[in-house]
Amino acid sequence: MSTPIPLPPALQEIADDFADLAAPQRLELLLEFSEGLPDLPERYAGSLESMEQVHECQSPLFLVVEVADDVTDEVADDAADGGRPSAAGSRQVHVYFSAPPEAPTTRGFAGILKEGLDGLTVDEVLAVPDDAPYRFSLAEAVSPLRLRGMVGMLSRIKRQTALKAHI
Repeated sequence: MSTPIPLPPALQEIADDFADLAAPQRLELLLEFSEGLPDLPERYAGSLESMEQVHECQSPLFLVVEVADDVTDEVADDAADGGRPSAAGSRQVHVYFSAPPEAPTTRGFAGILKEGLDGLTVDEVLAVPDDAPYRFSLAEAVSPLRLRGMVGMLSRIKRQTALKAHI
């Protein structure tokens, strides 16, 4: 049996928080992520055509990924100190979602991915294992069809990240 690919620290912390709860409480935590999903930045508000619809979701959900032009400050500091040189994979990624308030499960999944992925580097986002959505102990609380929606979100985030970073 192989060792699972680790999650980035923020996603692992979220997975641990869900695992520590009973199934009904997991739904409450998912609802908290739904309520915490930030509004779109003004540049995307009212322009869903500039975002990608995630057709795997049962509710209309749109997402967009932005990859910074510059490397993160931490990587730049390393390079200045003679560390590793800057690279496309060291650029910071930001993810944005639009999901209707009447779709709390979908919004909750988006909230988890927003909190767990936003601000990571390109390499870190691309290294997130494809089975990450199944590590949040939500299989007892939501249907497999709903979880496939979250898998679709992650897949599209990784694809957009690779395309926009030219990797």
